[in-house]
Amino acid sequence: MEPSTDKNWWGRNWKWVVPTGCLTGVVLAAGTVFLLVSLVFGIMKTSGAYKDGLARAQTDPAVVAALGTPVKARFFVSGNVNASGTSGTADLTIPISGPKGKGKIYLVAHKFAGEWQFSTLVVEIEESGERIDLLGQP
Repeated sequence: MEPSTDKNWWGRNWKWVVPTGCLTGVVLAAGTVFLLVSLVFGIMKTSGAYKDGLARAQTDPAVVAALGTPVKARFFVSGNVNASGTSGTADLTIPISGPKGKGKIYLVAHKFAGEWQFSTLVVEIEESGERIDLLGQP
């Protein structure tokens, strides 16, 4: 009499359960990282400093001449924003692009009495290295 070749459920199915379980774990981890990164970028993009700095760059004639129109923000904002109530600070680098090229907005701002005031607001054009001061300082 031959030994029984009947296997339990795990013995019959482990070859697809293990890879599926590993892939599910990888997808969940990647999804969690993506969600956290999107949340952090989203918080920075809702700050008044980000919105004001981007709006100034989008309407500046020198920036529009260098990058074309429309000037749009790209995804990976870097830096930090710390705002609470009517005060706060922001130090951001905002990547932007237009039909003619790419650039970055560098801004440092402080929030006093509910209003953002920039101490630095510069656009650097990627291709030429030109720096455009949006505060009108030489």
